[in-house]
Amino acid sequence: MNIVVNEELKAYIDPMTPEEHEALERSILTEGCRDALVLWGDVLVDGHNRYGICQKHGLPFQTVQNTRFKTIEDVHLWMIDQHLGRRSISDFLRGVLALRKKDIVDERRARALVQTASSDDDAPFDADPPATEASAAANASALPPPAPLSSREAIARAARLSSNQVVMIEKIQKQAAPELVAAVKSGVISINTAAAVASLPTEEQVFAANAGKDELKQAAKRVREAKRRPRDESAESNSSEAAATETDALQFLQQRVAELTAENAALQRQVAELQAQLASEAAS
Repeated sequence: MNIVVNEELKAYIDPMTPEEHEALERSILTEGCRDALVLWGDVLVDGHNRYGICQKHGLPFQTVQNTRFKTIEDVHLWMIDQHLGRRSISDFLRGVLALRKKDIVDERRARALVQTASSDDDAPFDADPPATEASAAANASALPPPAPLSSREAIARAARLSSNQVVMIEKIQKQAAPELVAAVKSGVISINTAAAVASLPTEEQVFAANAGKDELKQAAKRVREAKRRPRDESAESNSSEAAATETDALQFLQQRVAELTAENAALQRQVAELQAQLASEAAS
């Protein structure tokens, strides 16, 4: 049997850790290769580790053809869904795979819209082409189109994560140095810590990652404190401004009361003088 190992497909999903590979090897040596390898023609799609172990020890294995794959994108989507359905992968990898799926689905939809627009421009009538038995059979055997992942909430549901975790994983993918990505992939630090450290310049990320877990946590702490400080200063400033405003208002009211009291006293004097004048005139 001729089996072709495509290195791009082999590396498409993050490889097992040495510990995971050793555990799989022990299992296969004890129980044999129980799950069939999935092929697309001659190309190996699923079971690279099992295939390598069986070749190494000369053990038999089964294969199965997936005839529904039409393009390499079909293969990628199938691989992603297979791994998203497993519980053993990390939250970070789960998020990365869901974001990959979104990119593939978005690209497919964009191409389909372009093709539809082009077909509409070329077609003399608004009519669907006649279906043939061959095209009907091809459509029936093709993989169903995946649901669009048009929001972070949809991506989070696909990855079984929170929307906030998806946001952090996007940030890590865009801003993190390779050394920092390796640390979160290996589980040395959490997604939350990696996302915080990813805010730092690349040189500081690399230094913290090379220094180890404790330095990464300290770097994340510094980032969070730096973000918190402007908010605290702003709150303190707002509080001071509010207190000053209240003081000014109180002084204004006190001044106004004094002015009104003085005006009232002056009016009382004027009334008394008028009364005295009237009494004097009446007496004379």
